[in-house]
Amino acid sequence: MPIGEVKTMDQATGLRNMVRKRPVQVIAVTGGKGGIGKTNVSVNLSMALAAKGRRVLLMDADLGLSNVDILLGLQPKYNLSHVIDGECTLQDILIEVGSNLTVIPASSGKAFMTALSRSEHAGIIQAFSEFEDQLDVLIIDTAAGISESVTSFTCAAQEIITVVCDEPASLTDAYAQIKMLSRTYGIYRFKVLANMVSSAQQGRELFCKLNRATDQFLDVALDYVGSIPDDDLVRKAIMKQRAVVDAHPRSKSATAFSLLADKAIEWPLPTGAGGHMEFFVERLIEAREADPEALL
Repeated sequence: MPIGEVKTMDQATGLRNMVRKRPVQVIAVTGGKGGIGKTNVSVNLSMALAAKGRRVLLMDADLGLSNVDILLGLQPKYNLSHVIDGECTLQDILIEVGSNLTVIPASSGKAFMTALSRSEHAGIIQAFSEFEDQLDVLIIDTAAGISESVTSFTCAAQEIITVVCDEPASLTDAYAQIKMLSRTYGIYRFKVLANMVSSAQQGRELFCKLNRATDQFLDVALDYVGSIPDDDLVRKAIMKQRAVVDAHPRSKSATAFSLLADKAIEWPLPTGAGGHMEFFVERLIEAREADPEALL
C-alpha cells in the first residue's frame, strides 16, 4: 500500500499503541564540511559492525549528493522519494550489501518530507517499524554542513559522530555545527572521530583543539572515539567502489574501523520510546514540522 493511502488514527495515539520492540541503536555520522571522508566512515563503520554480527541499516541521508551508492558500486533503481510518492514500498528499495548490511539509497535531490499529510507521516513510521525487529543499528550518513536536512537527521539520532580531519576549516566548521546543534536544538553530547590522520597522536591533538574551543565557549561534552589513519589502501578501495574493510581487511585503516565498531557496540542502548525506529522517524517529522524549510 502506498504511504499516501495509509489510513490511521491520530499519529501520537498510533505511536502509543504500537507494540514496543527491541531497542535500535541510531547513529548519525556528520561533519562541518565536505571532503573529510564522512561517507567513507559511514560505509566502513556499517560494514565493520555487520562483520561483528550486528544487523545494520545504512541510510544515505545526503539528499542532494548521494555518495553511499557510488562508494559501494550500487545502481539503485528506486530510493526513498519513490516510497513517499507511492511508487514502491520501503522493502522494495532496500539493497543488501553482503551479510547483515542493508542500504537505503538517497533521494537524489528530490524534495523530501516537505508536504506530507498526517497519514503519510504515519505510513513512513509504520514502514520503518515493520522491520525493526530485524535490525540492530541504523547508521545515518548525513550531508555536510548545517543545513536543515543535516540538523533534522542529526537531532533524530541517539548518537552523533562528528568527523574531523587535519584542516583548519574542518575544525572551524565542526565547531560551528556543534554550536548550532547545542544552542538551537539542545544537543549536548557529541562523539568526535579524527579521520585521515598521520598518527594516533595527531588524532588526539585534533580532538584537543576542538575540545578546548568547546570547553571555553559552549556547554557541551565531547567524547573522543579514536582516529582513522591516512591510508593509501582506502583510496584504492574507493577507486574499486568497495569499502576498505572489505577490500583490504588487514589494512591499518580497516583495523581502526573495527576498533571503532567495537566501541560502538559498547555504547549504551536506548531505553523506552527513544529506542525504537518509529521514535526516530517521529523525531524526524517533528523537526520537519517545526521548520517548514527543513529537508529540502
